[in-house]
Amino acid sequence: MDLGLKNKTVIVLASSDGLGKAIAAEFAMEGANVMLFSSSEVKLKAAADEIEILSGRRPLYCVGDLRKPEDLSHLVEETVKAYGSIYALVNNAGGPPAGTFEQFEDDVWQSAFELTLLSYVRMIRLVLPHMKACGGGRILNSTSSSVKQVLENLILSNTFRNGVVGLSKSLSQELGPDGILVNVIGPGRIGTSRITYLDQIRADRMNVSVEEIEKETFKNIPLGRYGKPSEYGKLAVFLCSEANTYITGQTVLVDGGLTKAL
Repeated sequence: MDLGLKNKTVIVLASSDGLGKAIAAEFAMEGANVMLFSSSEVKLKAAADEIEILSGRRPLYCVGDLRKPEDLSHLVEETVKAYGSIYALVNNAGGPPAGTFEQFEDDVWQSAFELTLLSYVRMIRLVLPHMKACGGGRILNSTSSSVKQVLENLILSNTFRNGVVGLSKSLSQELGPDGILVNVIGPGRIGTSRITYLDQIRADRMNVSVEEIEKETFKNIPLGRYGKPSEYGKLAVFLCSEANTYITGQTVLVDGGLTKAL
């Protein structure tokens, strides 16, 4: 299947590691112009090197903080300067701190809001004029399986990730006439450093090894394993591609069947 992504320009946020890097790599392998973004230039350079080896195409990158509007504006300006247009935006952000409601004061809530929801709002606002000028585009918002079934000890993520779903559904209605498709994807247990972090918290709390936590988790996943970042990346690329012409306003999980909610 030709995904129609050759020389199309895509911005992937939080893309120096984990799921963001996996998504960016899949885009590059389809011939897209990729702009990476994260707060670590060292990690961004390493990610660009790795993606170039995999795809034969070297992505560009921009360093900044997702919570700073001026950094996001600079990202969009640099992307347009380098590539001339923007076809797709993949909003992505590392998860906020794990914990329960009574552990967090206003400052932590505000930081989680700016990281996990407001950064998406700001980026969409910035790229819309460029997408409209090109006659359409794709917006994909990465969240979590918590948008279907809340996760223990993740009150911040459970709250703001669901805000992203409401935003995306509304935008799919508003932007459909402009030829802009808006969707949401959410990972279940994908083998990334974020999952290692969460597994370690559970292991410490239960006084068991991380391996025991994984073994128990695998029992609840019908496919019997954690997902691969590339499996998440492939779905992201399809939903942002020219092959997807009629899917918008939807939320799709990549979880191996873990989530039992309808």
